[in-house]
Amino acid sequence: MREGSSRRRASCSGVDASTETLWALHTDVSAWPSWNAGIDKAHLPGNFAEGSVFDWETAGLSISSTIMEVRPLRRTAWGGPAHGIEGVHIWTFEPTTDGTAVTTIESWAGAPVEADPEGMRAALERSLLDWLEALKTAAERS
Repeated sequence: MREGSSRRRASCSGVDASTETLWALHTDVSAWPSWNAGIDKAHLPGNFAEGSVFDWETAGLSISSTIMEVRPLRRTAWGGPAHGIEGVHIWTFEPTTDGTAVTTIESWAGAPVEADPEGMRAALERSLLDWLEALKTAAERS
């Protein structure tokens, strides 16, 4: 990880839902705003596949992300630039005896991160925890 970057990991080991349910919510990008209050808009034209680009808005930021990796029911990665920040976001899904363990890791780098590393780390951590909680809640209601 380069100097001036932020990387945070968040895990939720006790999601009482199948990997299939979580995967369906996670990969239906256009529906994210329906279950995640932190996402104002999201649109993926076409399938959730490597090389696809989706546009979304969160916390007043308009973001275009490129899907870099898809391992069905197991792992995704996407990333791209947004307002001077280069971000990469990885999600993993592991079946457990009582549901699914979900882990997300995101890293940010760029001038805004270098200007306020602690503030950006805190914002990133809060974002990941909120997203995980929203996904858990939506999956357990399904």
